[in-house]
Amino acid sequence: MAQVFMRFPGGRQKSLTFSYDDGIEQDKRLIALFRKYGMKATFNLNSGLYAPEGFVYPEGAWHRRMSESEVTKLYVGDDIEVAIHGSTHPWLDHMPLNMVTKDLMDDREKLEKQFNTIVRGMAYPFGTYTDETVEAMRCTGIVYARTVQSTHDFNMPGDWMRLPATCHYNDPELMNLGKSYLEKSPWDMRPKMFYVWGHSYEFDQFKNWDMFEEFCKMMSGKEDIWYATNIEIYNYQDDFKRLRFSMDGSVVQNPTGQELWFFLNGKVYSVKAGETKHIEAEQ
Repeated sequence: MAQVFMRFPGGRQKSLTFSYDDGIEQDKRLIALFRKYGMKATFNLNSGLYAPEGFVYPEGAWHRRMSESEVTKLYVGDDIEVAIHGSTHPWLDHMPLNMVTKDLMDDREKLEKQFNTIVRGMAYPFGTYTDETVEAMRCTGIVYARTVQSTHDFNMPGDWMRLPATCHYNDPELMNLGKSYLEKSPWDMRPKMFYVWGHSYEFDQFKNWDMFEEFCKMMSGKEDIWYATNIEIYNYQDDFKRLRFSMDGSVVQNPTGQELWFFLNGKVYSVKAGETKHIEAEQ
């Protein structure tokens, strides 16, 4: 029996996404860089730690949080997802569960009102969590949460609530991984995700803005890559799982609200929202 493989919008096999934390001043330059090369990104914010309006950091400070008004103006547009990072950036593995839940709910509620949106994603503060933390997040409506673990591979996540990345942006293998990702595999038909994370203050700290721009330039403008936010990839895969196939794979129904793509028997197909498609008729 033929296998079915998910494809991203347009029939693409690959996706690329970024995740940056804390809501700091250097995100202004980072967002401009992403837009220059057509990238999309998720920014994980601490809504309880905004800088006072008009506050000026001492010279040489790397980690410079923005004020609420600055944050509200910056993280807007279809190319940006706002996600939670804990209202107070807490060590979640050392807090009573009720306080964990309250901190996450406070962050989500504040960001939703601030940006007039629904927030469903997260990055773990300090990368720490417990199994109880994960269940608390599910109760607050969070559907994915990024860890600080690196896989150095491009596999789709098996557990979105313990989401690893391909690598940190300052990983010595970043450029090699990028070059590998651009190569075409004649045998691996699985969908792929390249996931990069970090903090934009690190570009100043390690003086490697140029290196990261080189990476973005190398990865930009590729017809076989879907540039997406974290939640866009989650939503797409979640909808794809809802496709209904007949036992022999000749009929597929799409009960979701978006067009979905898949690879079957050497060919890429799409099925529109609400459509029932007979594959045999197209072969």
